[in-house]
Amino acid sequence: MFLPISPKELDGAPDFVYVIGEAYCDHPSFGHAIVSRLFVSLGYTVAMLPQPQCDGDYMRFGAPRLGFLVTGGVVDSMVNNYTVAKIRRKRDVYSEGGDVGKRPDRCVDVYCRALKRLFPDVPVVIGGIEASLRRFAHYDYWSDRVLPSVLASSGADLLIYGMGERPIKDICALLDRGVPLGRIRDVRGTCYIADSLTERQTKAIERGDMLVCPSLEEVRGDKRKYVDAFNIQSRNADFAGKPIAQRHGERWLVQNAPQRPLSVKEMDEVYALPYERRAHPVYKRGVPAMEEIGFSLTSVRGCFGSCNYCALTYHQGRIVQKRSRESIVEEAKKLIAMPDFKGYIHDVGGPTANFRDPACAKQTKVGACTDRQCIGWKKCPALQVSHREYLDLLRELRELDGVKKVFVRSGIRFDYVMYDKSDEFLRELVKHHVSGQLKVAPEHVSDDVLKRMNKPPFEVYLQFKKRYDELNAKLGKKQYLVPYLISSHPGCTLADAVRLAEYLHSIGYMPEQVQDFYPTPSTKSTCMYYTGIDPDSGEEVYVPRDRHEKAMQRALMQYRAPRNYELVKQALRLAGREDLIGFGRQCLIRPTRAEAIAAKHNADGAGHGAKNRSDGKRQRRGR
Repeated sequence: MFLPISPKELDGAPDFVYVIGEAYCDHPSFGHAIVSRLFVSLGYTVAMLPQPQCDGDYMRFGAPRLGFLVTGGVVDSMVNNYTVAKIRRKRDVYSEGGDVGKRPDRCVDVYCRALKRLFPDVPVVIGGIEASLRRFAHYDYWSDRVLPSVLASSGADLLIYGMGERPIKDICALLDRGVPLGRIRDVRGTCYIADSLTERQTKAIERGDMLVCPSLEEVRGDKRKYVDAFNIQSRNADFAGKPIAQRHGERWLVQNAPQRPLSVKEMDEVYALPYERRAHPVYKRGVPAMEEIGFSLTSVRGCFGSCNYCALTYHQGRIVQKRSRESIVEEAKKLIAMPDFKGYIHDVGGPTANFRDPACAKQTKVGACTDRQCIGWKKCPALQVSHREYLDLLRELRELDGVKKVFVRSGIRFDYVMYDKSDEFLRELVKHHVSGQLKVAPEHVSDDVLKRMNKPPFEVYLQFKKRYDELNAKLGKKQYLVPYLISSHPGCTLADAVRLAEYLHSIGYMPEQVQDFYPTPSTKSTCMYYTGIDPDSGEEVYVPRDRHEKAMQRALMQYRAPRNYELVKQALRLAGREDLIGFGRQCLIRPTRAEAIAAKHNADGAGHGAKNRSDGKRQRRGR
């Protein structure tokens, strides 16, 4: 049974009204489904209010008994609404029928301000990726300026950052003891705004047990201060991190210490909640996002890959948390029993499908290292590599009655595969779990760029491709490798973009879609984009910000497209690579007919002039 979306489904006021920026889908791939089901399991009533459009919508249930919950959804509303070129998207896969316009820009701010205006005395708690990644003062790409914490701009009372299950349980324990929601201040994994710091907090700062990062005003005025603040925040994002305070004018943003990761038992409990696993039937035209995730299984959360452009490291953390095989198989059986299941499990994974355990035993005891990464540009010597448990899980799933095929589509780390001394996983992946194409993310060919991304050297990808192709040939399969690539990332020059185009030409591949680097809130790459500084080294970094250069870099990846001809030609000339304009096998584009005729005329003229000079010399010698 779905949770109520109208007052007639309730007997009196609910404990919470949950305002969400996307369509109501009771599936564990959606944070609002997990959070609402968890509150209900703890004995509270929750009414769902998806995508409110007017005051009447906000007032549908009246004032809840305890408070409002607000989330922007699984994607930041600005990313959801705009392309990287800041053009309005024409489709929203998280709304009914893919319709746009149902989620406002900066929807967490919009929702909270409306609630505070209509219900000024009712506490508001915010969470989800939009709130989580905007919890400190942050660079906002769409306005091209540093914005304050979303707590300050929205007027919300409490912010749950990261994954919310543990904070919710702690909040509910306090509610059960009679503590008002609006007065809860000491739960790990939460943030709040205070007029001043307490005496206890001041002493903790003096002892070094609590940190103060540069203020909103400082990070707005000094990019080095912005980098300092980012480093303090990002290095204290896992459970071993310290509380952090950041001044906003006369007030303070306080982030309590992060929560611990969930245990296997706790993860199993979360995914055993009674989800309907579909969009609410009120959506007659369906919700497009459900088409892919409806028959997918989440096996893990968290990622120690730490790609610098990815927000998940900051939101879910670097410590991988997993469900038991028994829990995942049980959910698979529920999928099989659904009337519209066709025999295909679309995915078994998470942020990275083939990460199943923390990177090393140390992480679960003392947290992730703050001075090194587990994998990426350099592999940590302590990294433990094994696909054994994931392999066993996939084998068990594909043997279930009613299952025709189990796909792995959430992405694998090819470098992690190459670090495995055994080919067993890659062989079975190729044999059983690829649907014609395997998508992986080398992202670029230039090692200078890959280092800024914290991706492995390009040679690692080439080794993986060679082995993947060999296994396909051996198994008699024609399955292709589709590389995800990013243009205009910080550190990427026009010369780097040309090298990427040369590689694509050498393998005869042109991507159908190109991803320009998107500076989303609070990633390390966004910090580089805004400041021009690498937070790890303190070095200055070249950043392609000019729209025309970004267009050229993007066009080079699709150099064969006629619409890109002039951009590609200009890029090659600016990069001093006119050798790639011509009729040779290595050339990316041909000259225009007029240019070819002019070149031939010049060549013929040069040859004729040389002949005349030679004849003249012979004549002079003959005298």
